[in-house]
Amino acid sequence: MTELIDGLYREGEPIADTKAPAGPLEEKWEKRKFDAKLVNPTNRRKMHVIMVGTGLAGASAAASLGEMGYKVSAFFYQDSARRAHSIAAQGGINAAKNYRNDNDSSFRLFYDTVKGGDYRARESNVYRLAEVSEAIIDQCVAQGVPFAREYGGLLDNRSFGGVQVSRTFYARGQTGQQLLIGAYQALERQVAAGTVTNYARHEMVELIVVDGKARGIVARDMVTGELQTHLADAVVLGTGGYGNVFFLSTNAMGCNGTAIWRAHRKGAYFANPCYTQIHPTCIPQAGAHQSKLTLMSESLRNDGRIWVPKKAEDCDKDPRQIPEEDRDYYLERIYPAFGNLVPRDIASRQAKNMCDEGRGVGPKVDGERRGVYLDFSDAMERLGKDGVSEKYGNLFDMYKQITGENPYDVPMRIYPAVHYTMGGLWVDYDLHSTIPGLFVTGEANFSDHGANRLGASALMQGLADGYFVLPNTINDYLADGPFEDVSGAPEVTETLTDVKSRTDTLMSINGERSVDSFHKELGNIMWEKCGMERTEEGLKEAIGEIRALREEFWKNVNVPGSAADLNQSLEKAGRVADFLELGELMCIDALHRRESCGGHFRAESRTEEGEALRHDDEFAYVGAWEWGGDNQAPILHKEDLVYEFVEMKQRSYK
Repeated sequence: MTELIDGLYREGEPIADTKAPAGPLEEKWEKRKFDAKLVNPTNRRKMHVIMVGTGLAGASAAASLGEMGYKVSAFFYQDSARRAHSIAAQGGINAAKNYRNDNDSSFRLFYDTVKGGDYRARESNVYRLAEVSEAIIDQCVAQGVPFAREYGGLLDNRSFGGVQVSRTFYARGQTGQQLLIGAYQALERQVAAGTVTNYARHEMVELIVVDGKARGIVARDMVTGELQTHLADAVVLGTGGYGNVFFLSTNAMGCNGTAIWRAHRKGAYFANPCYTQIHPTCIPQAGAHQSKLTLMSESLRNDGRIWVPKKAEDCDKDPRQIPEEDRDYYLERIYPAFGNLVPRDIASRQAKNMCDEGRGVGPKVDGERRGVYLDFSDAMERLGKDGVSEKYGNLFDMYKQITGENPYDVPMRIYPAVHYTMGGLWVDYDLHSTIPGLFVTGEANFSDHGANRLGASALMQGLADGYFVLPNTINDYLADGPFEDVSGAPEVTETLTDVKSRTDTLMSINGERSVDSFHKELGNIMWEKCGMERTEEGLKEAIGEIRALREEFWKNVNVPGSAADLNQSLEKAGRVADFLELGELMCIDALHRRESCGGHFRAESRTEEGEALRHDDEFAYVGAWEWGGDNQAPILHKEDLVYEFVEMKQRSYK
């Protein structure tokens, strides 16, 4: 281990994925499935798996493991598994079916994803994702998911950012909802069969590790306040991302990073924490009172044209009164090959650039106009109002309800916002973390998207991990079972005692500031200094500010009510306490990565044209961070990214 670097972190031994087989990409997954050990059906019935989270990744994994015969306990903090945040995804799910005969293939989907992630993802994982994508669509159609269809009855496709083919399957603007209902039905089938037990309104607050292996969780019954220990042979986390560290994001307010952060503190490496997705197509912030932002589907960029006035003095005008020659369709101008379908990071950064130039539109918030137009007037002429409504009607209705403006008549206003996190717990090819027995699926792991996720790939990864990957890899670990009973192990009692002590501390501080005030201040630091654009100076300032804020939190937070009851302030306090630690690690990760990559723009690293400039000679690796201990420096482990099948080069969408 190295000496302290920049006074902030140490560098440890390199890390490697030892599970992905060597050889051609198209043979790796079949070889791994064959080489993995199996568990016979009788033994599966004796084994118990805990599933935390029941979004697309969690529900599909729990249903699949239950179908295989394992005993599964599924934990989720919502009152129904149908209310997981996956329901909010709108635009679609990618699959390389090539229904449009536009030269799509598994390899092209793989290449687009690696390139879209700015060459910071593993080849083996990404190719597997592309390879199983076709089976996902067949699975969902068999479940009755009502995908959009063409006149002749074939499944319809549309395009998404970062690609030049149509491979996105969709259900109007409700794709996440429809896919989640399919996964929910599969889950409930196993509940009825007796293989899965649901624990609604239960939040995981700690991971139980016994003899170095993940053997259970401590969960809080959110209705009664009771802290419970639940033990199993393996634990799977499918708890989504940590975008709410920014306070304002497109995530539901309940989304949090506690499950993966508590696992990190117990020994699970956290990979690429600074890689967060900025989505370009969100309704702009209306004022300081807001606690979340609303996503408008990226699918809108298929038919909507993005522009700002060429002259700042026109920004106050009704957009319908600005003639065509005075409009700057800046994405079409700068990136003619992809136009409005450039990847999310590029569309977001250019929207910010336009507003920074003083050409933003909409009302001023804190003295600045943060908005650009998304205009459907051309689409209305081409498709008619009914045609536009058929494709985007529910999105248009949602926009009108929120803003009071009718997008059929007046161009929408959009602005970038935090949406998805590409960072997450480090996993190998088997989705196995650095803690034996702890597996991580979907957005909670880091493995598939590199530094930028292409649109319509989140639903693809969640279902790929849950239906097809985890059920074929967890067997390799469970085949060494059955494992010994650990109900009497001292680690179980110690973990429960630690959680109670932490809870008592939060309840006893009795300070003067609300949990939300700390969260909002943290979010402002993160957005301004670890958001779309970062500088070395700003990140160092952010680390100091977060440390000071965390110290004040533990001295001055006020958590009203009782721990032995329904207490949403206590729930939020635990999550914000974890965000205050995670936010610091995100800034340290961003500081050490002195390059612009994906949506992570370091002002010190740009091309002559102002585009993001990577430094592959220095940073072509996954940064996997080990918890160093309370008030101790984290430890960086590097996993080199070696590209055998694609060439690393600076991205161009022009």
